[in-house]
Amino acid sequence: MNIDMSNLPEHIGIIMDGNRRWAKANGFSKIKGHREGANTLKRLVEDANKLGIKYLTVYAFSTENWKREESEVKEIMNLLREFLTECERNYAKEDYVVNFIGDSKGLAQDIQDKMCSVIEKTKNKKGLHLYIAINYGGRDEIIRAVRRLFESGENNIEITEQKLSEYLDASGVPDPEFIIRTSGEMRISNFLTWQSVYSEFYFSDKYWPDFSIDDFKLAISDFQHRNRRFGGI
Repeated sequence: MNIDMSNLPEHIGIIMDGNRRWAKANGFSKIKGHREGANTLKRLVEDANKLGIKYLTVYAFSTENWKREESEVKEIMNLLREFLTECERNYAKEDYVVNFIGDSKGLAQDIQDKMCSVIEKTKNKKGLHLYIAINYGGRDEIIRAVRRLFESGENNIEITEQKLSEYLDASGVPDPEFIIRTSGEMRISNFLTWQSVYSEFYFSDKYWPDFSIDDFKLAISDFQHRNRRFGGI
């Protein structure tokens, strides 16, 4: 798949959907589906970095996902621990920055500690900036941003889009031009609610574990053929 390397989206968001349905379709357990999804993420991060994508935000665990069976949530958290441990171990040879968005206070303390360690160890890298959304919801992010704004102690605050944006989880990061969702579902599911107002969307029928670099390039090619008008004619 040929894509225009001079016209890459600077920031791509991905709703990584379909792990459980992939597992069911292939006769595997749910956790097998989540594990394969994690492996797909690792490969895609490497591919996106090689392509020259500057920012990649992936939806890993939403504020609504806590409603799932306790055993499944526990397995997902253990997978997250494994992923973070791998990031800590391999940070020296990788060239991407890792950050997180979401309410980290709702996570176990050992996971919070690992997240802080990964952020510290990768902060000076020069490649892709990877943002992993964990315990994240777009509406929750806006509520937390408003709280931080009013707790900031600033006097005579004029509430503007720019001012509120300064208190979002990833302040200073450009809004995503392009958001991909896998598994055939056509909704944003509370992902980057504030930031996605002018994002282009792409919906793939592939379950996330089957989403390949060729699928990624196909999506980018589709984006490159769109006419973005931002509300204009």
